[in-house]
Amino acid sequence: MKDASYLLLCLQILPEGIRQNLLKHPKRGDLLEVVLDLGRRPEARFLKHRGGEYLRDNEITRDDLQAAEAAVGEFGSDNRAGIEGTLHRISAIRNRKGVIIGLTCRVGRAVTGHVDMVRDLLDCGKSILFLGRPGVGKTTVIREIARVLADDLRKRVVVVDTSNEIGGDGDVPHPAIGGARRMQVPDPSMQHRVMVEAVENHMPQVVIVDEIGTEAEALACRTIAERGVMLVATAHGQTLENIIKNPTLSDLVGGIQTVTLGDDEARARGTQKTVLERKAPPTFSILIEMRERSHWIAHQSDKSVDNLLQGKQPVVEMRTRDENFRVVIEKRLYDKEEHERSDVSSLVMASKSSIKLGSSLFQEENNWVSKIGTLFKFLEIEKVASFLKQATFPTKMLCPRTG
Repeated sequence: MKDASYLLLCLQILPEGIRQNLLKHPKRGDLLEVVLDLGRRPEARFLKHRGGEYLRDNEITRDDLQAAEAAVGEFGSDNRAGIEGTLHRISAIRNRKGVIIGLTCRVGRAVTGHVDMVRDLLDCGKSILFLGRPGVGKTTVIREIARVLADDLRKRVVVVDTSNEIGGDGDVPHPAIGGARRMQVPDPSMQHRVMVEAVENHMPQVVIVDEIGTEAEALACRTIAERGVMLVATAHGQTLENIIKNPTLSDLVGGIQTVTLGDDEARARGTQKTVLERKAPPTFSILIEMRERSHWIAHQSDKSVDNLLQGKQPVVEMRTRDENFRVVIEKRLYDKEEHERSDVSSLVMASKSSIKLGSSLFQEENNWVSKIGTLFKFLEIEKVASFLKQATFPTKMLCPRTG
């Protein structure tokens, strides 16, 4: 389907004047969403552009919204609707009486070319959790991952598609998910049941689900992982610390518990007697913070959680693209605030040439990360920099690359 025709399917619910303006707009290829709010001017928002653009001088009327609602059809209990055969999403805002007073028309695109950021991790077969702000591309990424796992790696993949955002609206899933199977969810509150049903009834090797947000869904993830099934999911939050501090979702990274240490142990650790520790193995072995569409931070969940609870900076992988669109992987100290990177972290970045970037942080046998953390605790900065320049790091892989 041509881009213009595909875009028209999303814009067909809009008033005629607005639709024509957008079809002629020079940035229509970057259109992200159109916002229609009662009593306000219609607004278009574009990828890579801050703010929005008004599409006409006249404000949206009730007639505009009623006509759009009639074109969309029935909304689900989550106030979302789709357009059959597409990835577009229409979301409604209602007043206290249940009347629609606003619509967000989001353009869905089957964008490819992101999965190479984590292709080596898919080969390992470990469960992966993606975090990121709305609009950063989480759903787009897991949609492409579904296709790659099903078509390229020949896995049995089931997508649990709660709002039909991954596989599109309608009974036949969008080609963007390849050979992956898709299970729809009657109501968002039933997502956790459908996740477990997928494993019990359809024998998948991989389950993919968008927006893990409740305790029941987190528990369903653990149940699935303990049966040896790989999980790929997204969750609410932007950083690993958001998940650690969220009592509803913290089990995804192992959960947190308070532990009272003996006097000798407390002295040995140099901590108070009461400390926070990880309660169990993480459901997701790998957690990825999507800072931007091509700027990701990859964590080994267990090591990063343990380090953060101890007040240390874990070593992570920063995955970005260079000017030639090639994936670049750099090991560095984690800093949730990119613009406030510490001097120590900068030293690690400056010394990255001494670290063999060809070996992934997720493929090493020895825990050299903890050794570096110990050095940071007891040595001066100059000595740490000297160590990094002279050190060699293990390259033995836990999950050898294929191909």
